[in-house]
Amino acid sequence: MNQILFAGAIGLFLTLIGTPLLIKLLARKGYGQFIRDDGPRGHHGKRGTPTMGGIAFILATLIAYVLTKVVTGEGVTYPGLLVLFLMAGMGVVGFLDDYIKIVKRRSLGLRAGAKMSGQLIVGILFAVLAVQFADDRGQTPASLRLSFVTDFGWTIGPVLFVVWALFMILAMSNGVNLTDGLDGLATGASVMVFGGYTFIGLWQFQKSCANAMTMTDPASCMEVRDPLDLAVIASALMGACFGFLWWNTSPAKIFMGDTGSLALGGALAGLAICSRTQLLLALLGGLFVLITLSVVIQVGSFKMTGKRVFKMAPLQHHFELKGWSEVLVVVRFWTIQGMCVIVGLGLFYAGWAVG
Repeated sequence: MNQILFAGAIGLFLTLIGTPLLIKLLARKGYGQFIRDDGPRGHHGKRGTPTMGGIAFILATLIAYVLTKVVTGEGVTYPGLLVLFLMAGMGVVGFLDDYIKIVKRRSLGLRAGAKMSGQLIVGILFAVLAVQFADDRGQTPASLRLSFVTDFGWTIGPVLFVVWALFMILAMSNGVNLTDGLDGLATGASVMVFGGYTFIGLWQFQKSCANAMTMTDPASCMEVRDPLDLAVIASALMGACFGFLWWNTSPAKIFMGDTGSLALGGALAGLAICSRTQLLLALLGGLFVLITLSVVIQVGSFKMTGKRVFKMAPLQHHFELKGWSEVLVVVRFWTIQGMCVIVGLGLFYAGWAVG
């Protein structure tokens, strides 16, 4: 428990004091946000706002994790390192995309093929390594079975597992990226989901089969590798995003950019895979799923019928064009995300309390 509290506090502190320093550095170099002309008119005033702010909470999370281990004397774990690798690796792909947008003045950043290749390389490495490094109980960081609140069904084999893991990583990283269109929207939503995974990791640690000898009913234990370390990382990310939100909320002084959105999506997918809550992530991160679906529906409808379902996609811009203020959209969408996390945690708890 001390690790979780310490990691969250350090992550929060580092982004609170580090983000304004990053803002000054990016502003001095002229690394400002490019605003597309086909977006909502109200966004044109944001042109030039420093971007690539994801650097702040990525570094804060990594530093918070290391300092937590140094101060508490606890060792690092393979699941923890793999989730951090996935977060940082996706962040590097996003950074390259942001850098090209700003420095090369190319509005779409990396070529689609190059961006996808980078995500695939990082995702495949994570997926392959996640089923290695078995502990003395034979548990690897990830399981070859599908999971909701825990594993279920038969093993899907290493090849299908890699494909499934890639789908989750790409879907969630791009989902957060699509959500990052209004000041503080993706950051605040991420805080809630990481808070949920902090609870899940702590609960799994208390019910872990590794601690079955201290339990009255060992048959009801959870087969999850090093869940406490996953809770530490989730807490560090929650704190880091909370601190970043101070500067990212409306009117934003800095944007996370693809550097941050891809990193956050990767971290969420990594936590879900390693905590055996893969399908539950679709509910815990319900806002990201909803916004992604709005884009799929919009594109699909236009291609098949030539008509648009929404005034503009992603969904948050549809409500802006209907006359909602940016702050109103963000607060209401945060409310939706909060309800998703509450329902998701309720199902997670019920799955074990009842079962």
